[in-house]
Amino acid sequence: MLKDTPIIPYIPVADIVRARKFYEEKVGLVPREEYAGGVIYECGQGSWVFMYPSPGAGTSKASTLFWSVEDVAAEVAQLKSRGVTFEHYDMVQGQRGKHPGHQPKGLSRVIPASSRGALAPWSRGRRS
Repeated sequence: MLKDTPIIPYIPVADIVRARKFYEEKVGLVPREEYAGGVIYECGQGSWVFMYPSPGAGTSKASTLFWSVEDVAAEVAQLKSRGVTFEHYDMVQGQRGKHPGHQPKGLSRVIPASSRGALAPWSRGRRS
């Protein structure tokens, strides 16, 4: 049954060479294998993600993927040291800028209210 199987996120990108450079050099992902013109990255706890070239890349304004980490602030600091920039959102109202959900250092409050997250437009305005 689908409810009992893992979900594998796909990341459509317009420029696979540029996106690979970003995800490998800035985010630190290590390619597991190249497949069908794209690349599979192994992530934590047996999870993985498939990045592939697509003419539809960048057409959605929705979030692409999320990592569950123990220390969001430490992850943000590490990514910022590699040149990643972060956007600020009030996740409850879905608006950009400094709102009640805004937290310092690129962190945003997400639902549930006790959780924190960080949002980055990734390699190029969400058009990897």
